[in-house]
Amino acid sequence: MMVKYLIRRVILMIAILLLVSMIIFALVNILPGDPARLMLGQEASPQALAALREEMGLNDPLYMQYIHWLINILHGDFGYSLRDHTPVLDVLLQKIPVTLELTVFSFIIALLIAIPVGILSATRRGKFSDYVSTFLALSGISLPSFWLGILLIYFFAVKLNWFPPSGYVPLSQNIGQSLLLMVLPAVSLGTRLSAELMRLLRSSLLEVLQADYIRTGYAKGLLERSVVIGHALKNALIPVVTVGGMQLATFFGGAVITETIFGIPGVGQLVVNAILTRDFPVVQGAVLFMAFMVVVINLIVDIVYSLIDPRIKLGEVSKG
Repeated sequence: MMVKYLIRRVILMIAILLLVSMIIFALVNILPGDPARLMLGQEASPQALAALREEMGLNDPLYMQYIHWLINILHGDFGYSLRDHTPVLDVLLQKIPVTLELTVFSFIIALLIAIPVGILSATRRGKFSDYVSTFLALSGISLPSFWLGILLIYFFAVKLNWFPPSGYVPLSQNIGQSLLLMVLPAVSLGTRLSAELMRLLRSSLLEVLQADYIRTGYAKGLLERSVVIGHALKNALIPVVTVGGMQLATFFGGAVITETIFGIPGVGQLVVNAILTRDFPVVQGAVLFMAFMVVVINLIVDIVYSLIDPRIKLGEVSKG
C-alpha cells in the first residue's frame, strides 16, 4: 500500500512540476527585457547581440527554448545568471541553506508556542488563561511580520542590546553567532504561524474532548494529562499538521520581507533581486525550487497523517 501510494504521488509530483515549469517559463519570457543585452550591456553592437542570441537559442521558437531548458535542468544545468554569469545552481545552493535555517528555526518557535498554549486554552475553556491566549493569538494574527520585525529590532537590538539587529553567519562558521542572529527574524516570522496553529489546535482539541472515548477515559479515573496528551492530542493534531505543513512550504518563498529587514541573504531576497534586474534564469530556477519544496512537503504531511493516526490510510488521504 505504501509503495503504491508513493509511486502515485511521485508521478503526480512530476506532473505538477512539469506544469509549473511551463508556467514559469512562459511568464518569465513575457517580461520585458532582452537577456542578450542584459549580458553584453547597453553599448553592445547589433552584431554581438545577434551572435549571442543565436548562441543562447533565443532565436528558436518558444517551445524549443522550453524543451532545451527542461532537458538542461534534468541534467542539473539551470543556466547562468545574466548579472554575473554564475551558474544558477551554484547560486541556489548558496541561498537554500540560509532560507532553510530561517524556516526551520521559525517553525520550531511556532510549535513551541502554539502547542502548549493551545492545549492550555482548550482545557481551560472560558477561564482567564483561555481569554489571555485568545487575545494573544488574535494579536499575533493581526500583526504584520515586517512591523513586528521592526519592533523586535528596536526593543531587543537597539534599546536592550540583547541581539544583533541584522546579518547572517553560516552555521558551519559559527553556530552560536548564527543562532543568535536568527532569533529575532525567526520570532518575527514564527509569531503569526504560532497564533494560527494555536487557534486551530484549540478548536480541534475542544471538538475531540467531546468524544465518547475521552469521557470514558475520565470515567476510568485517568488523569487529565493522560487523557489530553495520550489520547486527545493525536487526533487534534491532524488539521494542525495540514496548516503547519502548508505554511512551512510558503516560508521558503514567503520570507522576502523578513529576509530584507534582517539582512538575510536567502532565496526570497534572491528572487526579488533577480526580478528587479531581469535575471530570468535565476527567477526560473528559484521559483521551480519553491514549487518542488511545496509538493515534497505536501507528501511529507500526508505520510505524517498515517503516523499520527494509523486509522487514516494513505490511499484515503490522497483522495481527500
